[in-house]
Amino acid sequence: MSSEQMMKIQNSNTRAGATKPHGLKKQNLFHKILIANRGEIAVRVIRTARKMGYRTVAVYSEADKNAAHVLAADQAVCVGPASVSESYLMIDNIIAAAHKTQADAIHPGYGFLSENPAFARACAAAGIQFIGPDASAIELMGSKRLSKVAMLDAGVPCIPGYQGAEQSDQVLIEKAADVGFPIMVKASAGGGGRGMRLVTEQGELAAQIKTARSEALSAFGSGELILERAVLAPRHIEIQIFADSQGNTVYLGERDCSIQRRHQKVVEEAPSPFVDEGLRERMGQAAVSAAKACGYRGAGTVEFLVDSDKNFYFLEMNTRLQVEHPVTELITGLDLVEWQLRVAAGEMLPLTQEDVSLNGHAIEVRLYAEDPRQNFMPQTGNILVWQYPEREGIRVDHGIHCGDTVSAHYDPMLAKVIAFGPDRATAARRLASAIEDIQLVGVNTNRRFLLNVLRHPAFINAETTTAFIEQHFTEHASTQNTAPAIGTLARAAMIYFQHPSFGQPSWSSAAPQVYHFTLKINEQTHAVQIQKQEDGYLVKSEAQETELTLVSHGANQAVVVEEGIRQGFSYALQDKTLFLDDSGHYQIDDITQLPASVSEQNASGEINAVMDGVIVDVLAKEGDAVEAGQLMVVMEAMKMEHQLKALSTGRVTEVRAAIGQQVKSKQLLVTISSNDDTHSDA
Repeated sequence: MSSEQMMKIQNSNTRAGATKPHGLKKQNLFHKILIANRGEIAVRVIRTARKMGYRTVAVYSEADKNAAHVLAADQAVCVGPASVSESYLMIDNIIAAAHKTQADAIHPGYGFLSENPAFARACAAAGIQFIGPDASAIELMGSKRLSKVAMLDAGVPCIPGYQGAEQSDQVLIEKAADVGFPIMVKASAGGGGRGMRLVTEQGELAAQIKTARSEALSAFGSGELILERAVLAPRHIEIQIFADSQGNTVYLGERDCSIQRRHQKVVEEAPSPFVDEGLRERMGQAAVSAAKACGYRGAGTVEFLVDSDKNFYFLEMNTRLQVEHPVTELITGLDLVEWQLRVAAGEMLPLTQEDVSLNGHAIEVRLYAEDPRQNFMPQTGNILVWQYPEREGIRVDHGIHCGDTVSAHYDPMLAKVIAFGPDRATAARRLASAIEDIQLVGVNTNRRFLLNVLRHPAFINAETTTAFIEQHFTEHASTQNTAPAIGTLARAAMIYFQHPSFGQPSWSSAAPQVYHFTLKINEQTHAVQIQKQEDGYLVKSEAQETELTLVSHGANQAVVVEEGIRQGFSYALQDKTLFLDDSGHYQIDDITQLPASVSEQNASGEINAVMDGVIVDVLAKEGDAVEAGQLMVVMEAMKMEHQLKALSTGRVTEVRAAIGQQVKSKQLLVTISSNDDTHSDA
């Protein structure tokens, strides 16, 4: 925001409903801000707070003692063990940290306690300024059921459904028949897709209600549900609003968040290519009405579903700063965290609705620790290489550095990459190029998947709805667990060949010498032979071959020429494990020196933990006869429930899982013997 804009403290009415203030409100003076969060948003808030002259305090769990947000703050206090329920969600510990450091304001970021009314009340009771709305607004909008009732009363368009207080399964089933199918079952207290199920047939409803209620209880502590008629393949468009304590409310344009996976946003952009001026104003006015209906103050986002005819329906209101706020900042030229701090300090909004202008286009993607080739399974590991481009039109918000451990305790989002341009095509092109240049090695990410999304014709042509990924990426190569290309195997063999400390590979006695590797990738083994030539390497594997010329080779970077094309790639070695960022991120193990395995046990008879997490339900019992695809265990990790199913028909011979048990990745939970291995009862 320019200094001229910051000086414009307007007093006039606006079409968004701002009213002329009567006198000046006494300011809420604070000097030191505690950020009750972690990761990129904590770093982001610290950056603006420091710019404005505030001192900052970070809180951290024992697992985050060396995290980026801890290093960025002026002071930091440990608030508990790694588990969020014992650290970042501990209200008493965070209030105590504020008192200990004499912090007189708290910024909650997003997630964790940001939409917890009890936390806002605890701050008020402790005499600490909560940088956000009043607890009453958080409480109302935190309930999908109560907020929908309030929106209907305020005249905000809503999706037909059931939001009643009677919550028995039988009542929900009866009401669903009235609403009609397909129908959405949603956790009233939820968000981010947890506790949400799409039900297409009556016969599926009872089971989906049970699953949604269980997930909602686990994630939010409330099993309350609502029902809504499913709006199939809509646009997901949200309005950024801001309100001050003097009754002024404005909207700062919209964001299109239609590209989603499991109801989690993947790509966000502003402005929406689907929204015209008339629709923007109607949605903006509705969003302002929603804010006024709950006496809102601060930054908030009103989310809508919009059908192909540009009818829009209230979805929910997020009473905090959104993950995707940078795209709004880039097209408005405003610092939304600065606005939050000014409003919390009792100041009026810096601009009226007439002063808000939208310029250019911005697009954001979320870089996640997940493997799209394994149904987007969240990933854990160590960040061994982390580099990103710093160039015109590119912004990267992150809270990671080399050496960090990505654990199962926290959300798998690692960074946000945002591009700005004078138009949508430029922003999209800049973003795709930046994603291609990012180097993150040591943990699988969705980087290649994001690149494919940004270069898909449907995205380029702005033909995206919430069904985009399902329609275009269900069978896409980037989401399939296919064998690595010969070029990837060749690069891996070459890196191992350059590191004799990993064990001299075997070779044939015939000249020229051929070195043999056995490489393991995703539980599959690949025989690779590499032959040193005068100016490079000839590499063969499984009836394929390629030639590589090594141009340069450093600790984590190499440059090769393959088929006349010179290109660099990133990698990292730990013990005999190679992390290679090539056409995708691969974890490769050199098992050349291991003895040949005897015939392996039937892998499909073992159910293992997919990652570090906690067991929330066990359906398997010793002696049970089971069918392939039958649900055996439910575990929770990285804020998601994972259903582990039998891969073969047989009988349960061993159960090592128990509800509440903490488990490690690949830990054996259930063993199923095939029918051939079990004795008949006769």
